[in-house]
Amino acid sequence: MPPDLLASFFPDEEGEIPHQLRLLAKGDEWQTLLYPETTAAIRGVAQQIVNCPYQGMTKRIYLQAKVLELMALQLAPILSAQDGLQPSPRLKPETITRIHYAKEILLTRLENPPSLLELAQMIGVSDRTLRYGFRELFGTTVFGYITNKRMQQAEQLLREGKLSVAEVANLVGYAHQGHFATAFKRKFGITPSESLLGKRNILAI
Repeated sequence: MPPDLLASFFPDEEGEIPHQLRLLAKGDEWQTLLYPETTAAIRGVAQQIVNCPYQGMTKRIYLQAKVLELMALQLAPILSAQDGLQPSPRLKPETITRIHYAKEILLTRLENPPSLLELAQMIGVSDRTLRYGFRELFGTTVFGYITNKRMQQAEQLLREGKLSVAEVANLVGYAHQGHFATAFKRKFGITPSESLLGKRNILAI
């Protein structure tokens, strides 16, 4: 990103790049190289960018917002270090590893995920630690994470237009089609049937 474009995102009172970000905008070829840690939050935003559920102008607005969010997540530790602010670790490294393992288990068992207690036993932590750690690392509950991933998978299947709504609901773990439709509309603002018809209409055109 050129320095003038960076300044347009985050101008100071004089319209210039704030002093905290000037290390990113040196005028010569010797630039500062930064290697921010790829956290779970960063991976989550990147995944949301890849799986953008919108089209047209709405898609552009959504992606621009996500790019800003991604920049904030990447710059946060750098700016905190400059200001002498070091967030105190709330979870032990071993616990963080176990919580990430729990997420991987859920990804492989979205259709029939283990209960909270079963999942906690599988990774070797208490259910309380699992609930707390999951929210700390991923910003959502275990149930919320499962639902979000199911909806992303369902939306992709419906866009492909090869399966019925009932088949998609069953594939992502919903025995009751009405519950699936409610969750889908809450996530995307349209019903599964509308999503499926929209894809088919595009294919027909």
